[in-house]
Amino acid sequence: MSLAPVAPKVSVRPFERCDVTEVLSLMRELAVYERYIDQFRVTESDIIENGLSAFPHFGVFVAEMDGDIIGIAVHYEVPWTYDLKPVLVLKELFVSKHARALGAGRALLNQIEKHALEINASRTVWTILKDNDAAKQFYVKAGGQKDAVWELWGIEHSKK
Repeated sequence: MSLAPVAPKVSVRPFERCDVTEVLSLMRELAVYERYIDQFRVTESDIIENGLSAFPHFGVFVAEMDGDIIGIAVHYEVPWTYDLKPVLVLKELFVSKHARALGAGRALLNQIEKHALEINASRTVWTILKDNDAAKQFYVKAGGQKDAVWELWGIEHSKK
C-alpha cells in the first residue's frame, strides 16, 4: 500500500516582534521582484516603530509552514468617508518563491478578507504591477477584479 504525501499545512497569524527579521527579508525579496530594491529603505526599527507600536500605521499577517515564515500580507486602513466604513488596503501580498503553489497566498488573502469583515470595511483594494500576469491570475481566481471606475494616479515627491 502506498500512502500519498501529506501536503504541508500553512497557518496565518498577525506578526509579532520575533518575526520582524523574516518580515523584512520578505519585504526585500518583494522589492527585488518588483524592481525597486534600489529605493528600498525599510529597516527592522521602522517595522517595529510603525507596525508594532501602541498605534500602528500598518499590520502584517504572516504565513507559516513548518515553523518558517513563507509569506506576508501587509495591510492598512483608510478611514471612512462617504459610506462611514473604512477601506482595507492590501499593500503587499508576497510568498517566497520556494513556497509558491502551497496555498500560502490564498491563506493570506483569506485572512485579509476575514480582517476586512471584522473592521466592517466596505472593500479591500490593492495594486498589481502591469506585467505581473501571475498575480492577476491569482487575484481573478480568488474573486478579485480590476476597478472599472478608478485609475491609480500619483505625484512623485523627491527630496534632494
